[in-house]
Amino acid sequence: MQTNRKFKDSVFTSLFSTPDILRELYCALKGITLPNDIPVSINTLENVLFMDTYNDISFEIGGKLIILIEHQSTINPNMAFRLFLYIARVLEKKIEGRTLYSRKSISIPWPEFYVLYNGKDTFPDKHVYRLSDLFEKPDFLENDNPLLELEVKVLNINEGRNKDIITRSKKLSEYCVFITKIYEYWKELGDLEEAIKKAIKYCQTHDILTEYLKTHGSEVLNMILTEWNTEDAIAFARKEEREEALLEGHAKGLVDGQEKERKYFLELLDQGLSIDEIKKRISQKDTNCDL
Repeated sequence: MQTNRKFKDSVFTSLFSTPDILRELYCALKGITLPNDIPVSINTLENVLFMDTYNDISFEIGGKLIILIEHQSTINPNMAFRLFLYIARVLEKKIEGRTLYSRKSISIPWPEFYVLYNGKDTFPDKHVYRLSDLFEKPDFLENDNPLLELEVKVLNINEGRNKDIITRSKKLSEYCVFITKIYEYWKELGDLEEAIKKAIKYCQTHDILTEYLKTHGSEVLNMILTEWNTEDAIAFARKEEREEALLEGHAKGLVDGQEKERKYFLELLDQGLSIDEIKKRISQKDTNCDL
C-alpha cells in the first residue's frame, strides 16, 4: 500500500511509504522488535492542509497503535499544536459512521508523535514539545495542571546524533547519509542543485538508497529543491520577524545589547510569547532576582 504523494512531494515521505519500512522505522524509534506479520496500514491525510503545511506520515500498527511522524529541517515549537490538529482529523475519519452518543465506549488507537529533525541549527539529541507549553494560563489558575496534553518526541538525526536509533533502521541510516552529503557538498560548492546531484552520485557509487534512487532518481532533485526552497523561505521570514522583534525589544528597554539579555529575549520569542508577555516575564525575573 503506497501513500498518496499528490499532497506533498518529499524524499522523506516517498522513501518511508511502505508498511515494512514503516514497521522498521517505528521499531528503531522505540528500540523494540515487532513480528513481520503484524499489520501496518498507512492513513496519511490526503490533501488536508493545516497552517500552510501537510502532515508527513501517519500509520497504524495492528489497528491499536497510531503513529504520526513529521520530518523537519527547521525548528518549530508549535509542532505539538499542529499534530493535535492532525490527530483530531485522523481520528475523526477513523470513527466515521460510528456514534459518539452510544452508551458503549468506543475504542481508539493509542497515539504516538515524533519529529525527525535534520536542519542546520543547533538542537539537542532529544527534546519534547508539549501542547501545554503553548497554553496561556490565567494567573488565578496558578496551581492547576492542564487537562489537555500532547507530547511530541523530537529526535535530531543529523550526522553523529542518536546513532543508537539511526543504526537500527537501514533506510533511516541511508537517508541520513544522503542528507549529510547534500549539506557537505552544498558547503563545498555553494550551489544546492549541484550539491544534490553530487550527493546522488555518491550514494549510487556507495550502494546507498540504491533501489530508491534507481526508481525515483529523476524526481529526487526537484523534490529536494522544492522542499528546501520552501524551508529557506520560512527560515528567512522567521529571521525577519526576530529582527523586528529585537528592534521593538530595544525600543521598550527589554534588550540593552548584552548577549545574555538578547539570548533570553529570543528564547522567549521562540516560545511564541508576544512582546508584552516577554516584558511581563522579564519584569517577574528581575523582581525575583531582587529578592
